[in-house]
Amino acid sequence: MYLIPAVLASAAVTLVLKAAGSSGNRYGVLLGNYLTCLCLALVSAIRAGVMPEPVTVLCGLIGGVLFVAGLVMMQKSIEVNGASLTGAFSKLGLLVPLALSILVFHEKLTWLRFAGILLSCAAMVLIHSRPDSGPSGKISTPLLMGALLGCGSGDAMAKIFEETGSPSQAPAYFLILFACASVITAVLGAMEQSRTQKPVTVKNLASGILVGIPNYFSASLLLGALNYLPALLVYPVCSAGSLVMILLLSRLFFKEELTRRAAAGIVMIIAALVLLNI
Repeated sequence: MYLIPAVLASAAVTLVLKAAGSSGNRYGVLLGNYLTCLCLALVSAIRAGVMPEPVTVLCGLIGGVLFVAGLVMMQKSIEVNGASLTGAFSKLGLLVPLALSILVFHEKLTWLRFAGILLSCAAMVLIHSRPDSGPSGKISTPLLMGALLGCGSGDAMAKIFEETGSPSQAPAYFLILFACASVITAVLGAMEQSRTQKPVTVKNLASGILVGIPNYFSASLLLGALNYLPALLVYPVCSAGSLVMILLLSRLFFKEELTRRAAAGIVMIIAALVLLNI
């Protein structure tokens, strides 16, 4: 009911971003994305008629900061380490909420799920790995770890809110999260415009709207899945499952070649998903 739609929505975000391109101010599409998510969250909060509790406000503000921080760390890492290596480490960010679930919230890790998590992580590294070390010819480990921790910490906030907040507060949580992310992204966009003389265009914002719709539902469906299923199942399935969908749909719609490395990774992920669900 929640997990499979969350996987599809997460894959849709990447595919729409790919179709939209990256011309103009690099924060323009992201600003349009977060503003769209904010509008959807506002409608949901008004319909639910909920007032945010202190824990909801705190989780939302921290989540908004971490969402944008993860993005910035990814951008900086891509400039040094390249997109493939950075993509692999950002996907491995799922280790952060998994560690949180085990060490703090005491979720039980079976041997089969442990094997499934290891296999899915290995598959994601295999799919994103390339023989080159990045545009600069060097690898910056701190930037790679920053991408891993930044993306993973943002995802972990959903688990923290699920454990500490109330399910009825979810609309208020997303309202605060996306409001915070919108403000930070707007500031970063203004700084980028001042530095590069590239303004945020109407095309950027329009593309952001198309990204924001699946992005909002991806976040809300992930939280819904965490209310019913253990995080040790939800995070690996969402991360690995969406990657498989991206590879297959990119082959279908963008005619991208499915390499042997990617095909082997897909087989590994399918095996991992079986282990995770036993």
